[in-house]
Amino acid sequence: MATALAAFAEFDGRVQSERHILPLHWYVACRLVVEGGFDPDDIIPRPPFRVERRRRKPPLLHFDPTLGGCGEGTVLGGIRAKHVDVLVSLARIGPVLSVSCKGVTGAFRNLGNRLEEIVGECSNLHMMHPALVIGHLVLLRGNRVTNENSAAQNRPALDWRRGGGNAALAQDGVPVSPVRRFHDALQVLGRRRELMDQAGQCEAAALAMVAMEEECRTRLVPGFPSEESGLHFDSFFAALYARYDERFVTRCSMLDRISRRHCWDRSSPGLRLFGLDYQPRVALLPTSDLL
Repeated sequence: MATALAAFAEFDGRVQSERHILPLHWYVACRLVVEGGFDPDDIIPRPPFRVERRRRKPPLLHFDPTLGGCGEGTVLGGIRAKHVDVLVSLARIGPVLSVSCKGVTGAFRNLGNRLEEIVGECSNLHMMHPALVIGHLVLLRGNRVTNENSAAQNRPALDWRRGGGNAALAQDGVPVSPVRRFHDALQVLGRRRELMDQAGQCEAAALAMVAMEEECRTRLVPGFPSEESGLHFDSFFAALYARYDERFVTRCSMLDRISRRHCWDRSSPGLRLFGLDYQPRVALLPTSDLL
């Protein structure tokens, strides 16, 4: 996560290249394997892991950078095909989970456009795949208004209080009004639980803000969003896993061998190579006790 945040905070090129947000795609894909238990072969972009399956034992997860891939997944929607940043697709079932990552570096008055994109993407994909678990992850730059740039922007047409500038936080650390409105709307959009619910909603949504102080660009702004908001990173992934299990694991035992998520052996080399900022999904039973 720290690497992905730093790449987003310090990128100064054209955002159309998506180089500022690609490390976050990689982070999400890897987390779906280590924490989510999804097979790396089923994920685009392909995470750099290899699964060693063993009879009557939990599988071992190995880190293998030669297997890492890139690219986007493509899902056939009801209106048109859509490229998604991270896609989990299972043989004989098709696309089951997708995550779209959006990075907003400034001009926060245009956040309403991001909401329209989310609604449009969810409606398009849910037309064709009502059970598809869709997550939207939005990352903002936590630029703060200072006395200097506040004075420089002291013009009616560029009022930072209305999101006219590139500051997401006021001088007292409170998010500017466009960011607050976006937060409230995203809470509503990320509440789809049942297949018959609004097609324009997603199953999970997350909002985070990167601290832009020179020494803090590998961390998120603390306290935003609040723990009760349901928009935290951790609750985002938990919601994805819960919706996936409800729709593709518990409802059809005949496909359990295809859809069931892995529980890794806790001695897996792939879990020991780096310091994780989340808990890996490991088997609870000792290897010798697993049937």
